[in-house]
Amino acid sequence: MTIDLKTVKHISKLSRISIDDNKAKKLSDDLNSIFKFIEKLEELDTEKIEPLTSIAETNLKLRKDEIKSKNIREDILKNSPEDNKDFFVVPKVVE
Repeated sequence: MTIDLKTVKHISKLSRISIDDNKAKKLSDDLNSIFKFIEKLEELDTEKIEPLTSIAETNLKLRKDEIKSKNIREDILKNSPEDNKDFFVVPKVVE
């Protein structure tokens, strides 16, 4: 797959980004270089390779799920911009 100058200009117009011809040419070259690298990666045989979740081979330490803070409702509601004893009052977002 190749990205030409016309495609870069079209994408910049769709995304409402103004770029001049020099930057568009450099961006086209960079994108083509990225696509060539992706094509190289597609040639690799990864059939017997397990996917990684991290490059570090460590196991997460498990801990008990326990509540550490109790009865902090009043403290939290003190931060509310309006006086209300039950919940936060927020402005209406959807009409």
